[in-house]
Amino acid sequence: MVEELVTAGVTLASVGAVYAMAAARVVKQYERGVVFRLGRLRPEVRGAGFTMVVPFVDKLRKVNMQIVTMPVPAQEGITRDNVTVRVDAVVYFKVVDAADALVQVEDYRFAVSQMAQTSLRSIIGKSDLDDLLSNREKLNQGLELMIDSPSIGWGVQIDRVEIKDVSLPETMKRSMARQAEADRERRARIINADAELQASKKLAEAAEQMSEQPAALQLRLLQTVVAVAAEKNSTLVLPFPVELLRFLERAAPAAPAAPVAPVAPVAPQPVQEQLPPAEPHSDPGPEGLISGQD
Repeated sequence: MVEELVTAGVTLASVGAVYAMAAARVVKQYERGVVFRLGRLRPEVRGAGFTMVVPFVDKLRKVNMQIVTMPVPAQEGITRDNVTVRVDAVVYFKVVDAADALVQVEDYRFAVSQMAQTSLRSIIGKSDLDDLLSNREKLNQGLELMIDSPSIGWGVQIDRVEIKDVSLPETMKRSMARQAEADRERRARIINADAELQASKKLAEAAEQMSEQPAALQLRLLQTVVAVAAEKNSTLVLPFPVELLRFLERAAPAAPAAPVAPVAPVAPQPVQEQLPPAEPHSDPGPEGLISGQD
């Protein structure tokens, strides 16, 4: 009798141990347990820790509640301004309702991945190339909204969506490089022209000041000489402005003129008329006879 009781007790203990081992479950801190009893969903969701289920009747499914990082494969599309690009992204999401994640959708990870790919292609077709390159924050928000709208019924919450890279064709890269170079050159020319305009205004003001003070021109000339001489040149070509000569003429005192002796007026002399010499001739005496000595 005693032996039978001991045997029955051992048997019951063994059965109890086997039952406890079959019914015992451990749910981790970042997991939640969803119980299906004979295929029907139990309303309570098991939290973290030790829990018991009915063996061969209940089935416990564990759902990870951590944030999942899912890369979105690169999608190729044509932008609104007819540029072919390849864009890849990454999606951060987590399960907020473990029961809906198991009941409402067959595989919530696959569903989120497919929804992210289709939404990314839709964003590419609706956006311009400049938006994809410079206005990513707005595109990320729009992409997050497009993915999050259908996933609410799946018990999944989209935490964040980021566009990682935008690949462009080589021809487009060269065209953008030339455009950027031309834009930088245009800005450089505008800056140089503005500088020339400001310099001309300042030079006009300086010229006006120098016209009031002529000595400033000479001082400026001396400063120019000092600046050129600092270069240690063997030959110095110095321009000499005409304005400086005029300044020196006005600044130099007028020298007294030397006295000039008065010139006496010359009396006019009579001009003698030169007559030809007279020819000798004999004067005949009376009766035409020449007198002589005896």
